[in-house]
Amino acid sequence: MSAISTVISQNKILDRRLSSQHLASTMEECGDVAATVLKLFAVQSQDFAQSLWSVGLRTPGAHRSDLLAAMTEGSIVRSSSLRGTLMMVDAEDLREILALTAGRTIASMSSRQRQLELDEDTMTRSQEAIEAAISGRNAMGREAILRTLEGVGIRTDSQRGYHILWLLAERGIVCWGPPSGTRQGLVLVEEWIEPTPDRERDELLARFVIRYFAGHGPATVADLAWWARLTIADVRRGIAAASDALCATSVDVATYWMTADSPAAPRRRAEVLALPGFDEYLLGYSDRSRQLAPEHASRIVPGANGIFLPTIVAAGRFIGPWRRTVTNGIVGVVPEPFEDLTPTQSRSFGAASKRYREFCAN
Repeated sequence: MSAISTVISQNKILDRRLSSQHLASTMEECGDVAATVLKLFAVQSQDFAQSLWSVGLRTPGAHRSDLLAAMTEGSIVRSSSLRGTLMMVDAEDLREILALTAGRTIASMSSRQRQLELDEDTMTRSQEAIEAAISGRNAMGREAILRTLEGVGIRTDSQRGYHILWLLAERGIVCWGPPSGTRQGLVLVEEWIEPTPDRERDELLARFVIRYFAGHGPATVADLAWWARLTIADVRRGIAAASDALCATSVDVATYWMTADSPAAPRRRAEVLALPGFDEYLLGYSDRSRQLAPEHASRIVPGANGIFLPTIVAAGRFIGPWRRTVTNGIVGVVPEPFEDLTPTQSRSFGAASKRYREFCAN
């Protein structure tokens, strides 16, 4: 494993994270929304609308319609691929991600599957019914899928339907593809995504850690283990296998990893960002204290209920939430900072708000 090469400040950790996440204004721009998703590796996506903005704000000139078009043609999909959580990924990455992460995730939910009486016979019948309904590169919305299951005598009440779809996604049978109304349609992975080469586990781990640190670094072993629900041992094994592509740095007593070619581009310190809820800049790490002061955490996650509000970021740190309004069909953005914004921050946030409105308008 590579030795620690540098010691840097906390501010530099945040600078580099903004750069790796393509949130720094001086970063090389991603060419399109599919390229942005590919570079980030995976984008938290249980809130569909907000995940679209996660990609849009990192892709200059992109609009909501660009994301929907990429999903329609199949370059971007969503699936329960990390921690059992819906993530937006490049279609060609899905199988490799599931190959490393699905086993532990499925095992962690085994008792819940038993409570819901989702035995293998039920899952086989469910898979057969869904395959019959959507084969031929068809897509079907969630409610229609649940009606299909009910039609063949498979109960979907008490979250059974949700868990059936979740388990089939973790097994790599289905994923969410083209838009269907305000959401997405369910499709068959084998029809929607080209096969990928079989790789040895060490190679998969090496590729995985490189991709995560390229899109999220500097980050710790614990950050990656939490993000992907991998064991600490597997993360370290992956780092060892990818050592030539990685470098380490430290701040305080913690070791942070990034790719060896990670840019250290400066950014405009006054730039203020309007991030969506559930954004990777917050949820891409197990320890968020460097970006979000613990005393303000309840303002971003009210009631600690797992709902992450849209956030304002300045100089790499969260300085408050913002909320979306719609009046007579016109989208508005209302900042709710922890402390009053400075005049410079207000102007910068105004520009970020304008960018968000433009994204939503097309």
